[in-house]
Amino acid sequence: MPRIPRLAVPAVLTATALAAWVAPAPAFAAGPAAAAALAANQASHLDAADLVWNTSDEAAVTLTGTSATTSSPNVTVSGSTVTVNAAGTYRFSGTLTSGQIVVNSTGTGLVRIILNGVTVTGGTGAVNVIAADEVLLFLAAGTTNRLTDGTASADGAIASAADLTIAGTGSLVVTGNANDAINVKDGLVVAGGTITATAPDDALRGQDYVIVSGGTITATAGGDGLKSDNDEDAARGYVAVTGGTATVTATGDALTGSTDVIVSGGTITAKSGGGSTVTPGETSAKGLKAGVLLVISDGRVGVDASDDGLHSDANITVDGGTTTVATGDDGVHAETNVAVSGGSVSVTKAYEGVEGLKVLISGGSVSATASDDAFNASDPAYGEMQNSPNALISITGGSVVASGGTDGLDSNGALTIGGGTVVVTGSATRGGGEGGLDSNGALTITGGTLVSSGISATTSTLPSSGQGWVSITFSANQPAGTVVHLATSSGTQIASYQPAKAFRGVVFSSSQITRGTTYAVRTGGTVSGTAVGGGLYTGGTLSGNQVSTVVAGAR
Repeated sequence: MPRIPRLAVPAVLTATALAAWVAPAPAFAAGPAAAAALAANQASHLDAADLVWNTSDEAAVTLTGTSATTSSPNVTVSGSTVTVNAAGTYRFSGTLTSGQIVVNSTGTGLVRIILNGVTVTGGTGAVNVIAADEVLLFLAAGTTNRLTDGTASADGAIASAADLTIAGTGSLVVTGNANDAINVKDGLVVAGGTITATAPDDALRGQDYVIVSGGTITATAGGDGLKSDNDEDAARGYVAVTGGTATVTATGDALTGSTDVIVSGGTITAKSGGGSTVTPGETSAKGLKAGVLLVISDGRVGVDASDDGLHSDANITVDGGTTTVATGDDGVHAETNVAVSGGSVSVTKAYEGVEGLKVLISGGSVSATASDDAFNASDPAYGEMQNSPNALISITGGSVVASGGTDGLDSNGALTIGGGTVVVTGSATRGGGEGGLDSNGALTITGGTLVSSGISATTSTLPSSGQGWVSITFSANQPAGTVVHLATSSGTQIASYQPAKAFRGVVFSSSQITRGTTYAVRTGGTVSGTAVGGGLYTGGTLSGNQVSTVVAGAR
């Protein structure tokens, strides 16, 4: 069952007889991981029929400052409180001061409220849904609507005890002065509109779920930005972005779900805790945080966080999309597994770039620049120097570029390279236990293309079986930007490499290297050929001076 239905106007209805709004198709199709995660969760309450109605069924409600006028028998006015008592379609316009729009519908059916240029300033909440099957706030085209609560205790400027949808093409400015801007006890769906939400606590909160399938959201929060916090039901408590645009600035977490955070489309720009230049504090200030599963299958995600950029208390899966992260702590952190099989992930600044018990790369493109380890597989049950049977870095496909201030690839267990292209730079100043490749368990190379450099290219013992490799150690440190060429004895280039940091050792491995064969090492000159990434080039012509030879498989 699809979670976000494609909305269309039924052919049997005519444009003159109905008002309809068709949600824009998502800019990106959901990948398999996101589709599976959505299917495992509570379905969205939004139905295509919610956004289609006959204009003749609309009941007009005019706000007149401190009161309101209407001919609908289902709307009562008591001073500055306007109450909708039954399902139906209501078109609101005008201004209400120190008042409130209340929905208290104990019957069945949708309460559809069209905001047609409304300003409500409430002593408590501006819109308060006490009871209803479901409520739709539809933003009329070309209108700006403003909902503001007072400083008195209120859950939010919009507070709802029922499922709530925001749609349309108009604008909505929601200002929470007491707690949240939008607070929904059930599910919250944003399917359209231009929404600006500001609050001292959370900007958009849906206890069961928050789904963004369209529209443009700008959220500023003293707490969390987009939040779902039902931690009692494994199928609820999730945040999903399937389309639209969300720009979130939060003192706490930008997007957070007690269970899942799922991205299958749209654009997310998240800034938390003041950004990556701020030292992480006691309060969680992560970009995207999930209690169980964080999935990115498509769309665009940009994170600037003082805390972790992408974080899960269990697993992170990336099989599509474009993600860029800068943080003051870990770029991508999962307590269990980080698995990337597609898409692009770029960690431009971090303490540790990508960290999990297991880091599994089978496709896509992953790059990480970190002041400590670029990639780290760590097991808290074992000491830093102990060999954990659980910790693992496995690269079987895709492209990996790792630049670490200490290690490039650091596994407290095994380190396996079986495919893809892997370019690693370790510390430019520290030797000993720090290197491009560092594993407490076995290092295995069975396929792919690998180049690793650093003051020590590897602190792990290179394997005695598997794919051929060469290890080059210079007599002195080589400055950053020095070109190293590896060639056959007949002068055919295998690879040229130009590290961005100083180095003394280099390890090459590819299917072109045959164990026991002698190869020429050149330095200097220029690079040519195909840029693979991270300073590695293949298929070019040789330059520079030959400085040594090296036998494959021999250190």
